[in-house]
Amino acid sequence: MMNWFYLHGRAFAQALRRLASQPLGTLLSALVVGIALSLPAAGYLLIDNVASLARGVSGTPEISVFMKQDASAEDIAAAEKRLRGDVQLAGYRHVTKDEALRQLEKSGLGDVLGGLTANPLPDAFIVTPRGEDPAVYDSLHARFAAWPGVAHVQLDSAWVKRLHALLGLGRSAVLLLAGLLGFALVIVTFNTIRLQILTQRHEIDVSRLLGATDPFIRRPFYWFGSLQGLLGGCVALATVWATVQALGRPVASLAETYGAVFALSGPGPLESAAILGFAVLLGWLGSAISVRRHLAERLR
Repeated sequence: MMNWFYLHGRAFAQALRRLASQPLGTLLSALVVGIALSLPAAGYLLIDNVASLARGVSGTPEISVFMKQDASAEDIAAAEKRLRGDVQLAGYRHVTKDEALRQLEKSGLGDVLGGLTANPLPDAFIVTPRGEDPAVYDSLHARFAAWPGVAHVQLDSAWVKRLHALLGLGRSAVLLLAGLLGFALVIVTFNTIRLQILTQRHEIDVSRLLGATDPFIRRPFYWFGSLQGLLGGCVALATVWATVQALGRPVASLAETYGAVFALSGPGPLESAAILGFAVLLGWLGSAISVRRHLAERLR
């Protein structure tokens, strides 16, 4: 085990020296990788921020459960007990028929309602589900409608379904873009490692004559590609953060015109780790393909 750590540490140091020996090439490669990765990363963050902004502007979707006009107090109490114990709900509010009538009177319909001999409004529950999955709303709608004493269930999820579909389309487009750019970055790393192998071909030949194994020769190139990807991932994170800082104030001003308080958010720890990990994976993959192909050619 100690020998394994020593060999990888030696290969890591050798890769660092190669990167430091060509600062301009290293910088340009990191910029290429970073700018390419920043496009899907920024797109994914944009979709998440747009979803948050849409929720702030449109409000939280709710389900209105209207009881029958002649529903008994036991039916209303039983419905409230079920709502209180439902883990799929973020909260609920009981609106009595008297409270609903007072709200209508405050809205300017007092003259119209003054001629009524009895309150025509039913008791109702305003329910807020957890999350925004349309399937959850449909499931709750069917369950509430089957309760005794319930006359009608109003589902406020049409905009949720549209938003969910648009966000799904946007995420699919971002993933497709990430795949295409990732393939391009593998090609970039492939060519970079190929040039490294051609530059050090004499050193590789001498190492083989001295008894060096293929894993020993390949290991520094793997680290070289991975470190190059890591540098590109850092550039991508810096680019995304700079974009967030530049657009933060204009986006907040736009949200204020809709009466919402919104701040553009950058990548969190998990998103940052995903970007760096994806960049390292692309660098390693490009170097692995290039090393296996071109070192095999030199054996012929």
